Amino acid sequence: MSNGEKAPVTRFFDGVKAEFKKIIWPDQNTLLKQSVAVVAVSIVIGAIIALIDTVVQYGVNFLTM
Repeated sequence: MSNGEKAPVTRFFDGVKAEFKKIIWPDQNTLLKQSVAVVAVSIVIGAIIALIDTVVQYGVNFLTM
């Protein structure tokens, strides 16, 4: 590694550092709103999946009796 070249690992971490400087972090209010939205959608989707599972399970049990 002559001529002032950096090791590949060092160049990698220099690139990571440069990319991290480009990140625009959300403010606390935006972060809170997005987190609440994710939790709410997750609960709704979970309830829908549970309902579908119950209906399918009932249907399978009805057919196999």
